[in-house]
Order: sequence, then C-alpha cells, then structure tokens
Amino acid sequence: MIAEAGLAALWLAAALAAVQVLVAALGLRPRADADALRAAVRPVAIVQGALALGAMLLLILLFLRSDMSVALVVANSHSAKPWLYKFAGAWGNHEGSMLLWVTILGLAGGAVARFERRLDPHTLTATLGAQATIALGFYAFLLFASNPFARVEPAPADGAGLNPLLQDPGLAFHPPTLYAGYVGLSVACSFAVGALLTGQVGRDFARAMRPWVLGAWIFLTLGITAGSYWAYYELGWGGWWFWDPVENASLMPWLAATALLHSVTVLATRDGLRAWTVMLAVVAFSMSMLGTFLVRSGILTSVHAFAVDPTRGTFILVLLAVYIGGALLLFGLRVGTVRQGRLFEPVSREGGLVANNLLLTVILGIVLIGTLYPLVAAGFGVQLSVGPPFFDKAAGPVALLLVALMAIGPLLRWRRDSVQALVVRATWPIAATVFAFAALIVFAMPIGVLPLLGLSLAAGLAVASVAPLWGRNLRRTPIFTWGMVVAHLGIAVSLAGMACDAAFTAERLIALRPGDATRVGPWRVTLDGLSPVVAENWSAVQARLTATRGDRFRELFPQSRSFTTPPTTTSESAIATVADGQLYTVLGQPDGTGRWQVRLWWKPFVTLIWGGGALVALGGLISLVGRVLPRRRAVTEPDW
Repeated sequence: MIAEAGLAALWLAAALAAVQVLVAALGLRPRADADALRAAVRPVAIVQGALALGAMLLLILLFLRSDMSVALVVANSHSAKPWLYKFAGAWGNHEGSMLLWVTILGLAGGAVARFERRLDPHTLTATLGAQATIALGFYAFLLFASNPFARVEPAPADGAGLNPLLQDPGLAFHPPTLYAGYVGLSVACSFAVGALLTGQVGRDFARAMRPWVLGAWIFLTLGITAGSYWAYYELGWGGWWFWDPVENASLMPWLAATALLHSVTVLATRDGLRAWTVMLAVVAFSMSMLGTFLVRSGILTSVHAFAVDPTRGTFILVLLAVYIGGALLLFGLRVGTVRQGRLFEPVSREGGLVANNLLLTVILGIVLIGTLYPLVAAGFGVQLSVGPPFFDKAAGPVALLLVALMAIGPLLRWRRDSVQALVVRATWPIAATVFAFAALIVFAMPIGVLPLLGLSLAAGLAVASVAPLWGRNLRRTPIFTWGMVVAHLGIAVSLAGMACDAAFTAERLIALRPGDATRVGPWRVTLDGLSPVVAENWSAVQARLTATRGDRFRELFPQSRSFTTPPTTTSESAIATVADGQLYTVLGQPDGTGRWQVRLWWKPFVTLIWGGGALVALGGLISLVGRVLPRRRAVTEPDW
C-alpha cells in the first residue's frame, strides 16, 4: 500500500495546485471575498508542498525496502546494493528525479507562503498562483507520463540494479542541490510574473525576491562544484569540466542567476534596472526548463542524461513552450507598465553591474549556441560536435574580460564616479596583475595565452576582492559585504586553479609490468603489483602504486571494477592530494603480454578549482544571512 499512498499524495497535491491557481485568480479580482481568498492561498500552498514531500519520502521508503513490485525499483535498484545507493537511487532515474524536482517546487512554494510577509498581498497572491501553475504542469507530467509508483506484475525476484557510475556518495548530494537551485529560479520567475500582473515592480518586490535568488544561486554553485569533482574522480578522464551538453545545461542557469543576482541588487538598493531584472528572472528559469528538457528528452547522448522515450520529451517541450512562452508574452504585454527606475552615469557601480550582466549574457549565448547547434544540425541530417576548443576560444576571452570587470566593479561608487578616482583606487589590484604577469613571463614560460592572463587576473582579482574592507571598521562592516568579499575571492581562487591545470598539467600513458616504474611531473611511480578485490556488488582488479617525490611517499590503489547488476566495467581512479596539487592515477586493461595500461596525471594546484567554488558558495551564504536576519528581525519585533 506504500506505492498507492504515494500516488494518492501526488494526486492530492496536484488537486491542491489546481485549487491554488483558481483561488489566486479569484483573489486578484475585485470582489467582496477577495481578502479571504488571498488569505486562503497560503495554507493551500503549504499543504501542497507537504503532500509532495510525503510522496517523495514514500518513494524513498520503497527503494530502501527493495519493493520489487514497483517498476521503478525493479529498473533501478537491487537488494544487494548498500543502503546509501538505495536511498539516493530513488532520484537516480527519470521518474524519481522528476518527483524530486516537483517536491522541491512544492516546498519552495510553501516556504514563500509561510515566510514572505513584506510583499504586497496582491503580488504575493499572484506569485503563489504562478508557482502553482508551474507545479501543476509537472504534476501532470508525473501522473500521466512518468508515474514513479507504477506496479509491475508479476513482481521479479530482484531488480536490474543502479547504473554503476551513479553508485557513489555524490548521488546523495549533487542532484538535490542542483535541483534546489533550478527550482529556486522558478520562484524568481513566479515573483516576476506576480509583479508584472499587479504592476508592482519596485524595490519592495526586489527585496522580497533577492533572498530566493541568492539561495538558488548558492545551491547551483554547490551542485555544479560537487558535480564537477564527482565527474573528475569517477569517470577517470582526468578532467574537471568536459563541456558536456548536460554540464552546460547546469552552467547556463548559473550564468543567468548570477546576472539576475546583480540586477536584483541594483533594483533593491538603488531602484534601477526594473525591466532588466524581470526579464532576467524569466530567462534564468527558462534555462532551468531547457536543462530539464535536454536531460530528459532523450535527444542527448551523455553520461549525465536520462535517455527516455520521445513522448516524454514532447511533454516537457510542451511545458517549456507554455511556461516560457507565456512568461515572455506576459513580459511583452506588461513591460510598458513597468516604470523607469532611477538613472545613473555609465561610470558608476550600477554601470559596472550592467556591463557585468551584458558579459554574462554573452557567455550564456555562447554556451547556448554551442550546446544547441549540434542538435539543430542533426535535425537536418548533419552530424557535428562542438567541444572544448570552441568553448575555450569563444567563451574564454569574454570570461577573462568579465573577471577584469569584476575586480573593478566593487571599487566604483554608486550613481556617479570618475575614471581618475577609480584608477587611484585600483592601484593595488592593477599592480598585483602586472607583477603576476611579469613573474609568469620570467619564471613559467612557455604557457598558453589564456592561462597566462587567467593567473595574472586571478592575482589582481584576489587583491581587489578585499578592497571593500580597506579603511573600514571591520567589526561594523555589514555581513553581506563580507559575503561579497568571500565570493569574489572564491572566483579568484577557482580561476587560479583552472589556469594552473591548463598550464602545468603533466600526463603519462604507459604500459607497466609489476616492478616497473615511470615518471610524471615531479613524481616517480612504481607498479608494485595487482590483486583481486571483492565487494558487496562488484569485483575488481586493484593495482598497488607507490609514488615518491623527494622524501614524500604515497600509496595509491586504482581499480578496474566489474559490476554484475547491471554488467558494467568501470575505472576507479586513485588520487593523492598534496599541498601543491594532485597525483591522479587510473588503471587500464592488460595488453596480453603481462603489462597493464596505467594513466597518470600530475595536476598542480587543481584543488583550488573546487576550493574556490566552496568559497563562492560560502560567500553567498554569508550574504544571505546578512540579508535575511535583519529582515526577519524587522518583521518579528514589535513596533514600539
């Protein structure tokens, strides 16, 4: 009865979403009971979110119990799996991931209903109605095209098992954080739609939306960072980003959310960029919807994608057209009612943020074109691929220009500034950039142009990121200012790691017999021997490698694993992390002469990539705390 209870919870949640849409629409009309209807929207949204959460928890319980009478469990689980992969396996598939999506969507709507108190009641009602409209389409998709609780008759003795590439602790963390980011952008879009419907696009609207945008951006940052490291150590390719179409599908919402975050800050702080903020809110959620379509439509072949039948892809495409087309149509019809915000000079903090947004939009366009163009070409019978060379050459220079602007932006004054004063304030960041550039020319050449510029600008950005703290009383500095400093410093750290990886990585592919040794970078690596390993649901051939570097000594144990359910062979990398980088090792296949293929990489300072990503997310969290706590105190404290 667990599956039936979960399906019933889904139907009830869908019914409440429909009620929420209807009540919100009636509450926006001039009628005697409009106040009561607007008040009723809040509890309906909260109960709807609770029912969606209940359905998700029941699906997780089915996986933990290995209930083989449920088709989804049969197709994606096995009784011999460790409990963690049963738990996370509930969303490691198409239907379960969509249920997780709609669960977070329902919880987000419930959270807005429960905690939002400053927004105009009419705008809040319209926002909750828009959020329920989005949820209603996804409920319909689950109930009519992707039922996660469907039974199978007769029930088999056991299941087919989970994709071995997903049998990793990263599955428990990466999808939920990424989906929380995606769905957080749905809230931003709902806020924008609500404000357009009521004509209340202003500072109060921006201040209400900003924490939700910031929260979504934090989760997207964490999800992308964690997913990058997961792919790095799990796939055995030695790279941290492959410009895979599904990776791009997560990057595009982050780029749009970053632009939106800066724009909504200008609107909330200085009452500028009103129409631009609304437009970016729609674009950001459009990128989330596009990512959903790419991953679940079956049009992509990717290690990240869920290959499903075209009918489901068509359903999602219809949702994409209805929601995004409807939001853009509403924007076109109502943008004339959005009053112009306050003006500012081109050389100002606002002007810097506008330039920042434009460059982010250019990068977003490059990634979007590079991702979709092969799909469009394939529709006309032309097979082509767009890979890292295109993205690096097209997006790399724009990204470096964006970093330079990021270093200058916080040094600008609001409203109006002068170039001469800016140059004086930017003396130390410029000096750091020039010094790093000269040092690299002297001591590190030859390296590529992009890594050279990246490392130089990373040094300048690191200095510029702490510039807002110069000459201030640190104990009285606002918390959100500390958040901005930490986030910008994180970008500098990540950029330095990316540039070091591109400039200084050493790679070695060699066939070794036990006892043979080779060198990669500063390390001497010896293959000591091989041995079999048997685990709960896989067996492996494990190599024992000894790596020495001066008086440093490391043992590494890369494996070639064989899974039985489903039958799959994977390469499990072994990584030695030291202060100045990582030694990355992968065991390949035997060559038939007693030798084994071994692939080695020495990656100086590569860990800065993910450490910087963690700093960026931490900076966002600090800013969120700084923005939300004063607001909560203002709402809850009595007005004496």
